[in-house]
Amino acid sequence: MELIKITDEFIKNRRRYDDACAAAHALDLIGERWSLLVLRELMLGPKRFGDIKAGLPGISANILTQRLEALEVAGILTHTRLPPPHSVPVYELTSWGYEAEPILQVLGRWASRSPAHDPSLPFGAVSLLLSLRTMFAPERAGDMRATIGLDLDGETFTLRIRDGAFEAERGAAKAPDVVFAGAARMVAAAIYGGQALDTLEAAGALVLRGDRAVAARFVTLFPLLPKAERPPA
Repeated sequence: MELIKITDEFIKNRRRYDDACAAAHALDLIGERWSLLVLRELMLGPKRFGDIKAGLPGISANILTQRLEALEVAGILTHTRLPPPHSVPVYELTSWGYEAEPILQVLGRWASRSPAHDPSLPFGAVSLLLSLRTMFAPERAGDMRATIGLDLDGETFTLRIRDGAFEAERGAAKAPDVVFAGAARMVAAAIYGGQALDTLEAAGALVLRGDRAVAARFVTLFPLLPKAERPPA
């Protein structure tokens, strides 16, 4: 009961910009610390409270509850149950909530150019999948057709590349051309960090199963943007 009271007071008394600009209203909705990252964690489908928290290192249970409650009141997500046989409570974005993905993509592409960006910080599975959807370069893929499986610390995902289009979703891949197994940050090291697949395998940081030629080409399809120049001191 105490937690519910805290949450109600937070929603009632939260600060707003009192500005008719739609961008200001967007910040009223998702501008609180952690709010946009909660959306990120739900962008690939519904999650349980504990799974959301696991994807957000540093957030407390109280703050996460507050953010979820505020986003639900705003109509951005809903608290529901998975259908049988699971029947577990989950949080899921509304159709309008899913429309926020381009916001994450534009922010991600813009911030990836920051000279201060630190890629060594924690990097989760959902972050990796959304970054791939953001950074995919169709011109590099050309007419490539492949199904890629990802096994990221027990979470499975399916990636499909077809005629310059890229899709990513939760769930184990059926008849994949190749499967990458390891921590999300190790797959990111191969894709964004220029780490050789052979080197990561030899170190036990990554396991490849399937067509190595497809794997080698796949990691080249997500080029990073050049870093912004710092202004002169």
